Amino acid sequence: MDDDAPAPHAGRTLALLLALMVVDLADRQVLVAAFPQLRAEWGLTDTELGALVSVLTLTVALAAMPVAAWVDRRSRVRAIALMGTVWSVAAAASGWAQGYGQLLAARVGVGAGQAGYGPAGAALLATAFPARHRATVLGAFYAAGPLGVVLGTALGGVVAATWGWRWAVGVLAVPGLLLALAVLRLPDHPTVRPERSRTRPAAVALLRTPSAAGAIAGAVLLLVVASALYTWLPSHLGVAYGLGGAAAGALAAGVLLAGVAGTVAGALVADRLARRDPRYRLLVPAVTATATALLLGLGFGVAPPGVLQLALLLAGAATTTAAVGPVAAVVVDVVHIGQRASAAAVLVVAQNLLGLTIGPVLTGALADRIGLTTALAAVSLLGLVAAASLWSGARSYPRDRAAAAAAAETVPDDGPRPADPVLRDG
Repeated sequence: MDDDAPAPHAGRTLALLLALMVVDLADRQVLVAAFPQLRAEWGLTDTELGALVSVLTLTVALAAMPVAAWVDRRSRVRAIALMGTVWSVAAAASGWAQGYGQLLAARVGVGAGQAGYGPAGAALLATAFPARHRATVLGAFYAAGPLGVVLGTALGGVVAATWGWRWAVGVLAVPGLLLALAVLRLPDHPTVRPERSRTRPAAVALLRTPSAAGAIAGAVLLLVVASALYTWLPSHLGVAYGLGGAAAGALAAGVLLAGVAGTVAGALVADRLARRDPRYRLLVPAVTATATALLLGLGFGVAPPGVLQLALLLAGAATTTAAVGPVAAVVVDVVHIGQRASAAAVLVVAQNLLGLTIGPVLTGALADRIGLTTALAAVSLLGLVAAASLWSGARSYPRDRAAAAAAAETVPDDGPRPADPVLRDG
């Protein structure tokens, strides 16, 4: 591929993978809008409902590394098509579940299909675009995730209210399957196999690097808050404002859409200020994490239902996701260039296993004891702990980044390298 221009098929590849990423996250979120119907039909507790979300992210976390390793040995195009087919079929099966156990098993199937899509899609895009475009392209790819959350919340609420929860959980199976099959028409690229796995060294390197450890811990805690908000906000709005499923889902989608803006704005501000002092790459997320705790804590714990509460929740949703980009940048900055893909995978596993998995079920368990609104206020205070962790990591970030750069000073940062399948051009 030409190092200065994207491949002829690059635009089509990006469009298809973006659309499939939106469906990926929407398939996870549509079930949330159906919680009221599931509670009424099967008498489920909030803990059981939260587990339906957590079991999917837990599956993604546990399967991500082995699935990614399998993808590295196979055709990326065929692997993506297979994964999209698996999670779409499992989503359709969710609508046929005859009991809680069957629905739980179907959600495990959705998670198994989605586990390796992010790494596989990123690897395929890295071969279709030159190095100078990759940060922008991959940023757009991952930013499609919050859009999928918003789509799933809104669409799930409307479909569940109109045709019932079974249609809601399976509504995206057909477009997901069609997109997965369309991926098969994309040109493939040879997979470059590393000489040996770097996953364990990368994980050890990150844990032993103070800035990376602080960044990851802060990101995980913020994702506990974010996943609680994504999962339970429609239920809160339905009870507090007396809204039906469709209206609550639509209002929640509007609030959660702020997270997309927050993700972009947080990265832009952190990068701009980091030109003066690199520590701002984590200090900005520390400030937004503090704001998250204050905004959501006041919104759920103090403000009554009304315009003020909605404004606080809107602002809190934006600050909750502001650390996503800066943390990812720090994690790849402080390891050897040959370990960047593995470092990113470690971050993904930590975020899913410890962040996205814990938030929904923790909030549900608290809600069963102290009420949903109070539970959401309590969980939001984790933003303060996240801020402390991010601030601690910022103190050593310049030193850690300099050490990583010195260790790889003879290696070009953007050029194709045989040992790194993500950075190599196809």
